[in-house]
Amino acid sequence: MRETTDSVLTETRESVDVAREAPAHQAMLSDVLAGLRLPQKQLSPKYFYDTRGSELFEQITRLEEYYPTRKERSLLEQWMPSWVHELRPAALVELGAGSADKSRIVLDAMSRYETGNLYVPVDVSGEFLHETAQRLRDEYNGLRVEPEVADITEPLEISVPLPRPSWLALLGSTIGNCDPVGAVRLLCRVARQLRPGDRFLMGADLRPGGAKTVQRVERAYNDVAGVTAEFNLNVLRVLNRELGIDFDLDAFEHRAFYNAEHGRIEMHLKAVGQQMVTFPNGAAPVYIESGESIRTEISCKYDRETIDLLFAEAGLCVERWVEDPEGFFALMLATRA
Repeated sequence: MRETTDSVLTETRESVDVAREAPAHQAMLSDVLAGLRLPQKQLSPKYFYDTRGSELFEQITRLEEYYPTRKERSLLEQWMPSWVHELRPAALVELGAGSADKSRIVLDAMSRYETGNLYVPVDVSGEFLHETAQRLRDEYNGLRVEPEVADITEPLEISVPLPRPSWLALLGSTIGNCDPVGAVRLLCRVARQLRPGDRFLMGADLRPGGAKTVQRVERAYNDVAGVTAEFNLNVLRVLNRELGIDFDLDAFEHRAFYNAEHGRIEMHLKAVGQQMVTFPNGAAPVYIESGESIRTEISCKYDRETIDLLFAEAGLCVERWVEDPEGFFALMLATRA
């Protein structure tokens, strides 16, 4: 009798799981179809980040060509001890946490000065996020790690009660993956989470100028080992697997370049031959011509003026701003305006 009951319960749970996943699956399919039917075909970069995509991005951050990680890390190492000691954050919430590599610098300072012991990493890749959370629990004695699996491009809700003051962090110039409208939308969500005394910690990749040439910026997205190209193609693998699409990965090549008009790197997958991409559920196929591209990611570059404008529109105010000596990267703390 117990075996029969367990079997029924298992089938019921599986049915509930399928029912829960169906709306998310349909939303993903609708989003992908809408993007591929635009004059400039595009896909959301959030689809890069299954476990494989997250691992590939971590490899990218360690490449010689990819300067943003090193520049941001240097700034964090220089400024976090004094900022944490002075402002005493009791908790750190990191949006798009990934491996939480750089947030360890903040956590080290919090531990050193005994300001707080709560870390809430937020990321869309659940498996990768939980692996990161467990590693942090093993590394830090007494650290509470409460992972939140969420898409930071959607409305932000932190389920864990946060002590005051708390810091929200968006590192790695992740804000650059949004166009100006999307960036303001994301920053508005951040602003709504901030209470008196809370701070927002953000890193931003700066626009070319001086020692930072356009060629140097483009090289960061076209590494000789081809890791970024593999990462770019991973978005098609994810969609083929999750949605039952039939993209031919061999029919695309990686392309990344700096768009000076918009002040951003654009990453594309360029078709090397004509193909018809089919979809499940009777959706009309998408035709991709030879030489046509799918834009998979943008990485906007900033200066102080553009950041101030974005923050003002979102109800935020830059409190502290520091740059590396060559002017490649900026780190900032902000409050609600």
